Amino acid sequence: MNIVNAVLRHQNGLHTLRIKDGIIAAIERQEAPVVPENSDVDAECNLVIPPLVEPHIHLDAALTAGEPEWNMSGTLFEGIERWAQRKALITHDDTKRRAHETIGMLRDHGIQHVRTHVDVTDPSLAALKAMLEVKDEARDLIDLQIVAFPQEGIESFQDGRKLMARAIDMGADVVGGIPHFEYTRDQGVSSIKFLMDLAERKGLLVDVHCDETDDPQSRFLEVLAEEARSRGMGKHVSASHTVAMGSYDNAYCSKLFRLLKHSGINFVACPTESIHLQGRFDTYPKRRGLTRVAEIDRAGMNICFGQDSIKDPWYPLGNGNLLHILDVGMHVCHMMGYEDLQRSLDFVTDNGAKAMNLGDRYGIAIGRPANLVILDAENDYEVLRCHAKARMSIRNGSIIMRRSPEHLEYN
Repeated sequence: MNIVNAVLRHQNGLHTLRIKDGIIAAIERQEAPVVPENSDVDAECNLVIPPLVEPHIHLDAALTAGEPEWNMSGTLFEGIERWAQRKALITHDDTKRRAHETIGMLRDHGIQHVRTHVDVTDPSLAALKAMLEVKDEARDLIDLQIVAFPQEGIESFQDGRKLMARAIDMGADVVGGIPHFEYTRDQGVSSIKFLMDLAERKGLLVDVHCDETDDPQSRFLEVLAEEARSRGMGKHVSASHTVAMGSYDNAYCSKLFRLLKHSGINFVACPTESIHLQGRFDTYPKRRGLTRVAEIDRAGMNICFGQDSIKDPWYPLGNGNLLHILDVGMHVCHMMGYEDLQRSLDFVTDNGAKAMNLGDRYGIAIGRPANLVILDAENDYEVLRCHAKARMSIRNGSIIMRRSPEHLEYN
């Protein structure tokens, strides 16, 4: 297979990508558009990128909104209560069916790399068992990282530590946590030390739901960052949400950023989820409830966007379209300047790949897997302006999704 008339990000002119045995064998500059041969894929002067990266989603909870009750307050904490109700009804087949259906949505929007948080505050670990099967069954569509996520806490949930250890032994790829949901600050700190010990001992990645609250006194990010810095684990650690940072005063943030930069940790923001869940205790003025995305990015730290939820107790909407999340994020985070718009896809491609530690398994380069997506736009700016869609998704040199262009008729 060859892909001709391809536009590559931040490169002039058109290119041909030659694919052999599922690998990018050559990247050649074209002098002008060419007529495709029978076996060629014609990008039609559109953007060809590596697959979109979904670094934060909850596949085990997807498509459960309203079962058995809706989250009427729209708060994070009622979402956790509604999920506890739904969790009691989970079956193996139910979890797998919903996960596969959601993965189909992600595929249709050009996503091939996914990190899913799976609730392990369940003595049976039923969801984890199902998701481990899904990981294998969906391997032709996506690469799936599974986070052992203690939704109801490590220290404040009965046998929370044992359940985390069991989840890792069963095959979870990433160690998770939720320190701000523990009963006390001391328990939150203890949970971070425990999960970091576990990850270091097992040689695993870390992704912590950290300070997902408007409370300006929720400051577990500094604990996580210092643990990462002192252990030399920064590039293997992600702090998800960190929305309390949007309520921190600037004097504290100035000190905090020094530690964050030294730690080398990654950040994941979920714009649609956070703008929906946070600020619920405010009247007016009402906070946006997001972390300091622009400031983190401009300080040279790695930050990416994720969807978080698709029709679950925390977020009632969603369809797998990560470019919609990018659109919302750039608006909400006041990142609509020229330079931000020209590189906006970083937040759903390269930055997410770095957070997931994909390394040389990701990107458009000779010798790397031919995992590619064709968008119906010519650059990052036009992707956002025109609400571009994925026209084609190619995995290991094979087409796994093809979308026909929209056809309009006028009288």
